[in-house]
Amino acid sequence: MSPELPTASIRRQVVLPLRFVDGYSTPARVLTFDGLADGLEHLALGLGGYANTSDHSVSPVTVPLVRPHSECLTGDVFGSQRCDCGAQLREGVERIAEVGGYLLYLRQEGRGIGLYSKLDAYLLQDAGFDTYEANLALGHAEDERDYTVAAQMLEALQVPRVALLSNNPDKAAQLTRLGITVAAQVPTGVHLSATNAGYLETKAWRGAHTLHLTDSDRRTRGNGSGHT
Repeated sequence: MSPELPTASIRRQVVLPLRFVDGYSTPARVLTFDGLADGLEHLALGLGGYANTSDHSVSPVTVPLVRPHSECLTGDVFGSQRCDCGAQLREGVERIAEVGGYLLYLRQEGRGIGLYSKLDAYLLQDAGFDTYEANLALGHAEDERDYTVAAQMLEALQVPRVALLSNNPDKAAQLTRLGITVAAQVPTGVHLSATNAGYLETKAWRGAHTLHLTDSDRRTRGNGSGHT
């Protein structure tokens, strides 16, 4: 039996024209909420058919594509190559816009440990720790993210059933436990670079993330780049 969630409600919504550094652009309907469990300022971005209506009860597709995306200032804003968060954000917006759905932008930096702690973890990674070991060494759990607010937002949006755009099985497990039906889990691409290969492989074997490598990705990994 799923826990009873505190009721959240839509606070405001505004249309925002998005444009990424590579020139891709699309409109988004950005929604804010009242009553979220942690009191933080999380956002939902309605994309595709969900960007074009002010009535959140209208469902352009039967099962919207949804990505809960955890904030990553270094990757999303500054284009850090130590992770693939910025690339996943860019990919997620375009793929959701193509079919219709929501990107939930969740304010839980560094797998929930915060920005400063994440940067401290980078220093430990430079000393030889992997991304999970570094979190533990700082006194945190390997992954402290909680998707309660994501489930609250989906309930407020009247979206009880989703196709989940994620390689992370924990997102599907938590949303299911919180009463959201995950009709399908849709993998994202793997954005491999010379500096994040070790990070991505560690997520695969320690966090059970699925990796769908392109031929180019396999060549990058085969060169041994990024295993620091």
